[in-house]
Amino acid sequence: MALAWAQAQGYSACALEVSLPRCRYRADVAAYRPSKSSSSPIGTTAVFECKQCLVDLRRDNGCTATTRARLEKIHARREVLERNLRVHYPALRIHDSLFAEFDSHNFEAIEHHGYTQVLRQTRALQNRLFDCTKFETLARYRCANLFYIVLPQKLFRDAEIPIGWGALVESDGALELVRKPTWHDVDPQHNLRVLERIARAATRVLFYQAFGKNKPIGASVGGAELD
Repeated sequence: MALAWAQAQGYSACALEVSLPRCRYRADVAAYRPSKSSSSPIGTTAVFECKQCLVDLRRDNGCTATTRARLEKIHARREVLERNLRVHYPALRIHDSLFAEFDSHNFEAIEHHGYTQVLRQTRALQNRLFDCTKFETLARYRCANLFYIVLPQKLFRDAEIPIGWGALVESDGALELVRKPTWHDVDPQHNLRVLERIARAATRVLFYQAFGKNKPIGASVGGAELD
């Protein structure tokens, strides 16, 4: 549906699962619309992220600043707990250094409830900081001119749509634009690289449809020319 909507909006070059420049993420759908102006020959790029469940939507919608602030508070709490545990449980010391002040401690051995909870929260926040900020990262790195989230009506909550992103909501078998995206200025050379990635992804699909696992001589899965 996102692919059909993009085509209807003039994005003549589209592909699924496109690796984007400047970041490690793939776009569910990436699209390129040629420019109609002779003074600006480079066209417009757009990224579409398709979500079918609320968990998936919220997983990628993390905020780096908020998560980092929470992580710093949890880290401070952990330092206080470890300082107190060193005093009350000296037997936890592991003599693994030449100098006593650098010895490590096995705090997890006593299964302290508060300390265990702090470790669990630390791991969860670190995972969220490094793996759950896709929406924010794509916009911050300006991976395209426009960004859209595509989701069913039951998942749409205006407050949960990331800032700067447009929202395409499925209704009666079609997509409706319920929030317009913010325009992001992008280096024209970057848009050309996105177009190249779209071409590679589309060629890869065509390649496998035509040949499956039988690779002909002179062909490249990465999207190079086929003999």
